[in-house]
Amino acid sequence: MTEVRNEIRNIAIIAHVDHGKTTLVDGMLRQSGIFRSNEAVAERVMDSNDIERERGITILSKNTSVNYKGVTINIVDTPGHADFGGEVERVLGLCDGVLLLVDAFEGAMPQTRFVLSKALNMKLKPIVVVNKIDRDGARPQEVLDEIFELFMDLGADDSQLDFPVVYASARNGYASLSPDGGDRKDLEPLFESILKNIPAPEVDVDAPFRMLISNITGDDYVGRTGVARIDRGRVKSGAQVAVAAKGKPVKFGKINYLYKFQGLKKIEVTEAQAGDIVVVAGLSEINIGDTVCAPDAVQPIDFVNIDEPTLSMNFSVNNSPFAGREGDYVTSRHVRDRLFRELETNVSLRVEDTDSADTLKVSGRGELHLTVLIENMRREGYEFQVSRPKVIFKEVDGMLYEPMERLTIDTPDETVGVVIEKIGLRKGEMLDMHPGLEGYVRLEFKIPSRGLIGYRNEFLTDTKGNGIMNHLFDGYEEYKGDMSQRTRGSMVAWETGESVAYGLFNAQERGRLFIGPGVKVYEGMIVGENSRPDDIVLNVCKKKHITNIRASGSDEALRLIPPVILSLEQAIEFIADDELMEVTPKNIRLRKKILDTEQRAKADSRKKK
Repeated sequence: MTEVRNEIRNIAIIAHVDHGKTTLVDGMLRQSGIFRSNEAVAERVMDSNDIERERGITILSKNTSVNYKGVTINIVDTPGHADFGGEVERVLGLCDGVLLLVDAFEGAMPQTRFVLSKALNMKLKPIVVVNKIDRDGARPQEVLDEIFELFMDLGADDSQLDFPVVYASARNGYASLSPDGGDRKDLEPLFESILKNIPAPEVDVDAPFRMLISNITGDDYVGRTGVARIDRGRVKSGAQVAVAAKGKPVKFGKINYLYKFQGLKKIEVTEAQAGDIVVVAGLSEINIGDTVCAPDAVQPIDFVNIDEPTLSMNFSVNNSPFAGREGDYVTSRHVRDRLFRELETNVSLRVEDTDSADTLKVSGRGELHLTVLIENMRREGYEFQVSRPKVIFKEVDGMLYEPMERLTIDTPDETVGVVIEKIGLRKGEMLDMHPGLEGYVRLEFKIPSRGLIGYRNEFLTDTKGNGIMNHLFDGYEEYKGDMSQRTRGSMVAWETGESVAYGLFNAQERGRLFIGPGVKVYEGMIVGENSRPDDIVLNVCKKKHITNIRASGSDEALRLIPPVILSLEQAIEFIADDELMEVTPKNIRLRKKILDTEQRAKADSRKKK
C-alpha cells in the first residue's frame, strides 16, 4: 500500500560550474544547526577532494542531510562541469526534486542546459534559485527571463514551467522571495520553499525490499560501501539480500552495516524504509547500477543510460631515460590495476586493451575528466606516459560521424574578430551573437570536439585573459573535414645533460622556453615552443668555451626570459600526435615519441614521401 512520507525530502542541487552550489550547501548546513557553535568548519565543506579544493569545482557528487522543522532534507551536491555529467545523471535518480542554481550576473550557461534537461526528462520538480543577487551588475529579472526561455526550449511541461523562484546570496547566507533580497536575514525562505514545493516520497513500505546503487564509496573500517535510495519495502542491518544486474548472475550477501546521512556524518541505524537514502556495507562486490533486493523477489531496476565518452588517450608505461626515478608505481601491472579500479566508481570512463601490452586506451567525457584522473594518479605515486587526446568517431551506414560541442564565448568587444576567425579555422559554425555583459559580446558556436583541443590557451592569449569559454557535448554530426590545429613546432633537446644558462640564452631567441637553467633533460625531450611551424633541435646543455681573452661586455650576466611552466591541461593541449607527456609525482615532461634525433628525421622523411 502506497503512503506519503512527509518527514523526508530528497533534492539535488544542480548548476553551471562556479555558480555557488557548494557554498549554498555550506549555508544550509550551518543554519540547520549541524555544527556546534564552537566547531571549526572549513569553507566549501562538501569539497572533500584535494583537487576540488584547489580548483574550486565539484568533481564527485556527495550526499548530506539537514533537519528543518522535523523534516529530514537529503541533499545531493552535484558537479557543475559537463565532463562529470555521468555523476549528475546517475544521482538524480535519488531525488524527487532539484534546486536549479543560476548566477544572477552570468545567467543561464551551457551546463545549466545540460543538467536541467536531465532533471526535466526524469520529471523532477524544479525550484529555481537565482544566486549572487548581491553581486555588482546582478540582473535577477533578466536572468529569470533567460531561465524561462531555457525551460521552454527543453520542452518542460506546464507543471514544470510553473516553477517557484527563490533569490539568494549563498556566500552571505540569506534567501528571499523578492529580487531585492528582502530583509536579508537567513535561508528560511529557501527551506520553506523546499518543504512546500518538493514532493515527499510516495512509497510502498510493505512491498518486498529493493534499491538501486547510485554511488560507491570506500571506508577504512567497513570496506566497500554503496549509496542508494530505497525504492520499496524495508531493510534491517544484518539482512540477507540478493544483488542483481541485467546480464549478470544474481549474487547473495548480507548487509553488515546500515547508515543514514546526518550532516556530514554517516549515522549507523538498525532499520530503514522506502524513501530513505542509505549507505550499506558488507557487500564486497557491489557496483554502481546494481539492484539490492529481497532474495525472494529479485527484480533488477533499469539503470540510467550514461552518455558515451567522446575523447580517448593512451596511457602507457614510462620508457624515457628518466623512467623509474620518481614514481612508486611504474609497471604496466600497477597502471592497469589502478585504471580498472577507477572504473568501479567512474561510470563515464572506459578502459580498453590495445595491441601493446604496455598501453591502455582510456576514454572519457572530455579533457578535464581525463586530466583529473591523471592528476589523482600522479599524486598517488604513479609514473606513466599519455598521448595526445583524440576524439572518438562513429561510422553509421558508411558515413563518418564526429562529436560536436556547443561553445559559448563571452569576449571583450575588441577581440570578437580574432575569436571568430580562429574558430572558423577550426570548423566552427556561428549560431548566435548578441551583446552580453557590459563591454562583452556573447558568441555561440557549434564546433567539432577536435577543434577545441589545444584552443583554450590560444583563446586566453587572444582575449588577453579576459575571455570566458564554456562548451557542452551536442551530439554527433557528419565529419567536417581536415583542419590544421597547431601552428607552432616544438623546441627539442639535442643531448642528455643539465640545462645551462648559456645554452638557454641562445635558444630563447627561437621561441618560448618551458624550462630554466639547472634542469635535467634528455635527448628528444621538449624544452619549448618554436615560433615557427617546424620542430627545431637545440643544445640547451651547451656551455661557453673558456678562454683567457676577455672582451668588453661579453661576461655580463646573461638575461634569461622566465620560462613558461605548463599546467597539466596546458601540457596535454600542447602535445602533437608524435609527442607524449611523461607524468611522475614530481614532474610533468613533454617528449617526442621517437627520442633519437636521427631516427626521428628518418621517420619524418618517410612520412613526407
